[in-house]
Amino acid sequence: MKDNMISILKPNKNNENVFDKISTTIPNFLNQHIDEFISESSLSESSSVSNIDIDFYDGNNFLINGTDISSNSTNLTNIESPSKETDNDWVNLTAVIIKGIIFSSIIVAAVLGNALVIISVQRNRKLRVITNYFVVSLAMADMLVALCAMTFNASVELSGGKWIFGPFMCNVYNSLDVYFSTASILHLCCISVDRYYAIVRPLEYPLNMTHKTVCFMLANVWLLPALISFTPIFMGWYTTDEHLKEVSKNPDICIFVVNKAYAIISSSISFWIPGVVMITMYSKIFKEAVRQRKALSRTSSNILLNSVHLGNTSHNLNPHHLSIHEGDMDLNCKDETRSATSHIEVCRNCFFNDLFI
Repeated sequence: MKDNMISILKPNKNNENVFDKISTTIPNFLNQHIDEFISESSLSESSSVSNIDIDFYDGNNFLINGTDISSNSTNLTNIESPSKETDNDWVNLTAVIIKGIIFSSIIVAAVLGNALVIISVQRNRKLRVITNYFVVSLAMADMLVALCAMTFNASVELSGGKWIFGPFMCNVYNSLDVYFSTASILHLCCISVDRYYAIVRPLEYPLNMTHKTVCFMLANVWLLPALISFTPIFMGWYTTDEHLKEVSKNPDICIFVVNKAYAIISSSISFWIPGVVMITMYSKIFKEAVRQRKALSRTSSNILLNSVHLGNTSHNLNPHHLSIHEGDMDLNCKDETRSATSHIEVCRNCFFNDLFI
């Protein structure tokens, strides 16, 4: 049967007319015996084929089940080569390695940078001032953000968006992220208030910014964020009922979806109120800095003019001493000018130290 079918199906000049008749008059005959032919041919070695209908043969190609099979084809289905799969695996692995290096570099830089700030203040006695209490606390908050929030975020990115720690740790991650981020912003707000009193109201600064006041402000900075992080997140007040059901059904998903009430309260405490306070404080600091710069410029000009005027007055009152004490007069004038300039520089340095510390 096989030899007969092959001899019939092999195209040549003598049997072209035969194939034209077959393609138009007896397709049912071929359909009845095609299974036997497929089982013994090379086509069955690469794929399993059933219920194949030969529609027609044009002398060069078969049309089987609507698919054009050329005379030199050996497969009926497109099989993805293993080399392509291997290439895709290498590309994915390379992308994961690059992401891991980037995330690790950011986390390590954040931890080491903030740790250096803390160590510098702790080891240098001159840096242990009230203002740097806020700086050290801010560095601690930023370091905890890198350790407790960035690490979980990196794991999600490296795992292709899957959460591998379970629903409880998802709540812990979201709580820590909100908590330390809010604490960091509130630290910036406290630093702006501290700089306002130091520059705009320098006489009131020692009375208002005492050790107890700073400790009270830092305590609030670390306690208030807990009211919008751990409590509402673990109680389920921060999101919708649909999202809670979705999280319970899909524990490998950790998405922070909030409702309108939580979004308004959280954004107000974490962003809007501290932002308005910082803008107000630093705008007043800028105006005071401009005013003091103009005052210093006027003071320096007046001191220089007074020193020149004193030199001219001494010259007019004692002309007979000019030839005798000419060198002494020049030295006195230079000393007065130098002392006035030194006084201006000291005042300017004190002002800018208060502005930027």
